[in-house]
Amino acid sequence: MCELLGMSANVPTDILFSFTGLMQRGGGTGPHRDGWGIAFYEGRGLRLFQDPAASIDSEVAKLVQRYPIKSETVIGHIRQANVGQVSLANTHPFVRELWGRNWCFAHNGQLADFAPPPVFYRPVGDTDSETAFCDLLNRVRSAFPEPVPAEVLLPVLVAACAEYRSKGVFNCLLSNGDWLFTFCSTKLAQITRRAPFGPAQLKDTELTVDFQAETTPNDVVTVLATEPLTANETWQLHRPGEWTLWRRGERVAYGRV
Repeated sequence: MCELLGMSANVPTDILFSFTGLMQRGGGTGPHRDGWGIAFYEGRGLRLFQDPAASIDSEVAKLVQRYPIKSETVIGHIRQANVGQVSLANTHPFVRELWGRNWCFAHNGQLADFAPPPVFYRPVGDTDSETAFCDLLNRVRSAFPEPVPAEVLLPVLVAACAEYRSKGVFNCLLSNGDWLFTFCSTKLAQITRRAPFGPAQLKDTELTVDFQAETTPNDVVTVLATEPLTANETWQLHRPGEWTLWRRGERVAYGRV
């Protein structure tokens, strides 16, 4: 099973601390050796780093750890392959253009008997994850040929995720750079850090950061992960069927199906 990493913040924020913890699980403290990727939104642009190698051994991962990119929205993923071969084409996150924006998606889980008809968006690789992403965007494009606010879009996203969940496990992160949408099928955890900030200790490696020294009193940063990344903080566990819309670090809409 794969693991997810997401971030929504109200200021450009360095996710290096959480990224370092997740990378340990890609062949070090965890079995997810079949590739990794991370995407950073910068305005309307998107920096995407991927490698089908285990993150614990990846030179690309080491490059990212030396290059602290600041972003308001981040989506990351480490893969343990169950559908599709280990290859760059099958490495999350996946990216497509819709309404003149880069949409980014990562999935944790597996879908059975899932073969929607190809329409406008088609998968490049052979994973059920990318197939679901393409199907989701096809539904959005069909329902809304022109851009609409995220709040108007939510019923389509939630209905699609509920349908995918009926076919297996579907935990996902989705963003167009303005907002971050999350859906929990089985497992997703979240922590929102705001003043007063304190120290945090990673579970998977001996690294501690004092966020008070790295932030301002107005900063709000929400980090999401399949499993909590720190040992000394209280993470909130999402319930099965729970969905959330995040913007600038805050939860702006949520529900459960």
